[in-house]
Amino acid sequence: MSARPDTPLLDRVSTPEDLKQFSDAELTQIAHELRSETISAVSETGGHLGAGLGVVELTVALHAVFDTPRDKVIWDVGHQCYPHKILTGRRERIRTLRQEGGLSGFTKRSESVFDPFGAAHSSTSISAALGFAAARDLGGQCDGGLGDAIAVIGDGSISAGMAYEAMNNAGHLDKRMFVVLNDNEMSIAPPVGAMSTYLSKLYAGEPFQEFRAAAKGAVSLLPEPFREGAKRAKEMLKGMAVGGTLFEALGFSYVGPIDGHDMDQLLPVLRTLRQRATGPVLLHIITKKGKGYAPAEAARDKGHATAKFDVASGKQVKAPSNAPSYTSVFGNALVEEAARDDKICAVTAAMPDGTGLNLFAERYPSRCFDVAIAEQHGVTFSAALAAGGMKPFCTIYSTFLQRGYDQVVHDVAIQRLPVRFAIDRAGLVGADGATHAGSFDIAFMANLPGMVVMAAADEAELKHMVATAVAHDDGPIAFRYPRGEGAGVEMPEHGEVLEIGKGRMIQKGTRVALLSFGTRLEEVRKAAEALSARGITPTIADARFAKPLDQDMILGLAADHEALITIEEGAIGGFGSHVAQLLAENEVFDHGLKYRSMVLPDIFVDQASPAKMYQIAAMNAEQIEAKVLDTLGIATLDSRRA
Repeated sequence: MSARPDTPLLDRVSTPEDLKQFSDAELTQIAHELRSETISAVSETGGHLGAGLGVVELTVALHAVFDTPRDKVIWDVGHQCYPHKILTGRRERIRTLRQEGGLSGFTKRSESVFDPFGAAHSSTSISAALGFAAARDLGGQCDGGLGDAIAVIGDGSISAGMAYEAMNNAGHLDKRMFVVLNDNEMSIAPPVGAMSTYLSKLYAGEPFQEFRAAAKGAVSLLPEPFREGAKRAKEMLKGMAVGGTLFEALGFSYVGPIDGHDMDQLLPVLRTLRQRATGPVLLHIITKKGKGYAPAEAARDKGHATAKFDVASGKQVKAPSNAPSYTSVFGNALVEEAARDDKICAVTAAMPDGTGLNLFAERYPSRCFDVAIAEQHGVTFSAALAAGGMKPFCTIYSTFLQRGYDQVVHDVAIQRLPVRFAIDRAGLVGADGATHAGSFDIAFMANLPGMVVMAAADEAELKHMVATAVAHDDGPIAFRYPRGEGAGVEMPEHGEVLEIGKGRMIQKGTRVALLSFGTRLEEVRKAAEALSARGITPTIADARFAKPLDQDMILGLAADHEALITIEEGAIGGFGSHVAQLLAENEVFDHGLKYRSMVLPDIFVDQASPAKMYQIAAMNAEQIEAKVLDTLGIATLDSRRA
C-alpha cells in the first residue's frame, strides 16, 4: 500500500462550507493536496483517474464559490467526481470506491445530498441543470434547497446531440444557469469530429493566446479592469476564422477560454459570473486530463481507467490472465475477417479501445469510424453504410446501445438492413455497477421482427459468431458477449459460419434439461457435475440463438424431459420468455412439463465483483443446482433442516 499523502489543509475540510474560511492561496494549496489524495485513493481501489485529476482546481473553485448543496453541481458522466466526493463528506470512505458496499464510481443521488443528479452516461448534465433551474423558478423544493444549477461537461460529452438539444432549449427559456465546458482535448479516446476541431481552433492560434483569459460575448459580466481587454479580444476574434459564436447562437453568454488549472483565473471569474449572470452562461476552461501525475499524463488514454497501481511508478497491478478477453477476441476476429472481405467496416461511439476496435483501426483506418459520443447517429450511419453495400459492424456496449434504440427499430430493423451489432459488456460488469450492466439487450433486440440475436458461450463461439455475422446479409444480426476473460477454451484457427437458429447439444442426460444462452454455460456445467454426484445427470444444451429459436431442439428437450430450465444473463422478457411463448403455442404445458426461467432479478444490482453480482442474481452454479432440485421436488439436507 502506498504511503498516505500529507494533507494538512485538506484535513480541515469536512464539507464544502469549510472551504469558505480559506484564502485564495490556501485554496490553491488545498487543490494540490486534493490531487495527491485522489491519486493515493485510486492507487488502492483502481478506477477512473485522469478525468478527476483534470478537474481538481475546478472542483475546489466551484465548491468554494457556490453554495452547495443548495447550488447544484452536476458532473457529466461522473468519471471525474472522485475529488468532489472527497470534499463533500465522503473522504473517509473514498478507498471503498467501486467496491461492494462502497462508494459508487459515479455520482449517485442515494449516496449524498451533494450528488443532486446521478450520472454514468454522458451528455445529460445540461438537460438536468436546466431542469433544476426551471424547478427553482417554479418554486420547487428538494434536499438542500434550490439555488443555481451548474453543469460540468467535457469536450467529448458535448459532442452528443442531447447536449445541443438542452442548450437550444436553455437559450430559449433564458433561465439563469451555468455550463462549464471542460475542454481537455482528450475524451476517453482522442476526440473526433467537427466540434473537437472547433474547440481546438478557439485557442490554437498564437494571436489568441495573448487573450486566453479574456471573455468573449459576456464582457459586461466581467470586473471593470477586464472589460477593455476583453472587448479587444472580441474584436480580434471577429476578424479571425475561429470565432466563438456557436454557443452565443444557442443563446448562451460565452466566457473564455480560461486556464482551468489556474486558481487566480478560476476563482475571480466564477465569483463574477455568480454575482452578475442573469441568463444562461457557458464558461469554457482548458484543462489537462491526468494533470499533475506524470504516468497519467503520459498514458495514451491519460489514465482514463486504471487497475490498482504503485503511486511512485504508476505501474498497474493486474491479475495474471489465463485466457484472452472477449473484447480482444472480437477485435482480432474482425481484423481476420476484414483481411478477406474489403466490404467489412466498423463503427464505434468514442470507445475504440473498450470495444477492441483499436486493433481494427490500426490495420484498416479508412474502414473504421469513431462517431464520438453519438450512439443514435452511429446506428443510423451504420444503416446507411449497409444500404450502400458495406458490411458494417456497429460495435457498442449494451448499456450504451440503449441510447440508440429508436434508430435500431426505425432505421435498421424496419428496413431490414444488414447491420451487424457487436454488443460488448453483456450481462453484469462488476465495479461500474448497474449503470453499465448489459441487462436489457436480449429483450429489446429479440422483440424486433427480422432481428437475429446470438450470445457467445465462450471465446471460441464468439469467433464463430463474428464469421456468422459477416456472412449474414438477410437483415440485421446481433451478438452479445461479456466483459472480462474468456473460459480458456481452445481457439479455432478460423471462425465457422453457424447455421442461423440452430443450437448445439453439450451433454445428453435424463429428467431435466438445462438450456443455456450465453456465458453462464460454464456455471451450468459446474451445476451438472454437482447434480451428477446426486444421481441426476441433466441434459445440457447451448441455445446460441435467442432469435430465431431452435424450435426442433427446444421442443425435443421438452418432450424428452420432466423439466426444462433456461439460463440467461439478461432481464425478464428475453430468451426465456421467447422459449415460454414457443412452449405455450405448442401446448407443451398441457402435458405436464415443468418449465423454469433463470433471469436477472427485477432489481438494479449494485457494484461488486462479477461473481458476487451473479450470486446476488441467483445465477451461479450452486443456485442453478438448487433450482433443478426445487423444480424436481427434491428436498436437500439444507432445505429439510430449514
